[in-house]
Amino acid sequence: MYPAWSVPGRFIRHWLPDFWKKQSEWHDRHLTIDWKNNFILNRVPDRAADQHSVGQIHQQEKKCEIMLPHLSNPVPQSGKPENVCSLVFLSAASVVIGASAGMICGTFRLLLEWLEAVRTDMGVDVSLQHGFSCEGVLLIIGSGTAAWLASGLVRHFAPLAAGSGIPHVEAVLLSASPPAPWRVVPVKFVGGLLAIGSGLALGREGPSVQMGATAAHTFGRLLCLEKTDCLALLAAGAGAGLATAFNAPAAGAVFVLEELVGRFEIRMVCAALGASISAILVSRGMLGSQTVFMVAPLILPESLAKQLFFVMTGLMTGLVAVGYNRTIMTALRLAGKLPVSISARPVLVGGLAGLVVCLAPHLAGGGEWITQTAINNGIGLQQLPALFAFRLIFGALSYAAATPGGLFAPMLALGALSGLASSVVAQALSPDTPLATAPFVIVGMASMFAGSVRAPLTGIILVMEMTGSSELIMPLLSGSFAAMVVAGALGDMPIYAALRLRAQSHTR
Repeated sequence: MYPAWSVPGRFIRHWLPDFWKKQSEWHDRHLTIDWKNNFILNRVPDRAADQHSVGQIHQQEKKCEIMLPHLSNPVPQSGKPENVCSLVFLSAASVVIGASAGMICGTFRLLLEWLEAVRTDMGVDVSLQHGFSCEGVLLIIGSGTAAWLASGLVRHFAPLAAGSGIPHVEAVLLSASPPAPWRVVPVKFVGGLLAIGSGLALGREGPSVQMGATAAHTFGRLLCLEKTDCLALLAAGAGAGLATAFNAPAAGAVFVLEELVGRFEIRMVCAALGASISAILVSRGMLGSQTVFMVAPLILPESLAKQLFFVMTGLMTGLVAVGYNRTIMTALRLAGKLPVSISARPVLVGGLAGLVVCLAPHLAGGGEWITQTAINNGIGLQQLPALFAFRLIFGALSYAAATPGGLFAPMLALGALSGLASSVVAQALSPDTPLATAPFVIVGMASMFAGSVRAPLTGIILVMEMTGSSELIMPLLSGSFAAMVVAGALGDMPIYAALRLRAQSHTR
């Protein structure tokens, strides 16, 4: 006897998949029959045709009858067919996991914004005082302790929760790594709040993507779905996490297809769209529907020759993206060689983050304030080189601390600074016409993403949704194209591919 509470679960896990499986088998049989009839109507020879032509038609007809069932029930790489669920059932499941990811990641983002506001207020109070006060010392110690706790949670409970999490999700989809256990979700949630909330230069999208992917895969296992369907839900949950992190539903779905799975498949498309839509509906109920960055109405150069300035922005930012990738990888290599224990590393980096909060509180964290200030043209030319160098090194050190946190937000901040520098160069080359700064900053963000991650469509759509600047589609395409060319010509590996290969080499 099963307890009464398990009856709905048994119904969902056993009866519904069997029902949809029978519906798929019925669809395959009738699809074969319909195709056969259409083939005969369209290709049957007239009376003057010879028997050889008739024999060829019958042979092709038999081949198609054999191959057609495999089109709707694909064989995985192992060579053994799987009983995949129907498209309707997979889409319905994606809506459920998208809503769950929206709730988890929306709560994570809400708490993180509150922690960042509290941290900034404390830093402003300390910075207004002359010299170091007791509050400043406590803030430095608190930041170091928070980073140490985040790293400890990762080491003792879920080592896969370290870093961004996106490289591991890609490794799972490539069958190069097992899926993360469910405990990654609470570790990533709490650890991400501690690490990013303490002021480390990390983004919220990495934890959101991995939490969404892990929750989705766990849900698929509870439904007793096959491996193919579980992986489809995992990818959809990852896209839902990204959509929630930046209020960008289209970017979440495109991220799944372009970066995670690298193919356009109807089942994956439906799962990604369903999860991103439901996640955004839930998260917007919690956080609102405003864009991440506020942008005034844009004024674009009308001259075709001056449109080439955006290609120049992409070329410059492509070089910056290559430097960023190599700085991150170098920091990880040096962190393993330095005579500092893995438990002391986050304490030192966290203490540095606390010092930054005391001296310049707006420069700590993921970098959203820097990006918004660059869009508003609020950063002076004299401050630009030092600020860029500081954020580049601080971001690499923060990622090397092995705490939960992503790369998107710090990457976009550097892209915004690169775009700001490009606007200065463009203005110097065209002194007769005043040029608005914001378009160059936004193009720099997308170009940085394209050059570093090597996913230009995701970067373009993400930046458009974060800034609400769809009128910049041509400059965004031009800049992303140029950045991709530069990164490819220099032989630089995409950042997540490099991180994935590094993690696999360390686990062997």
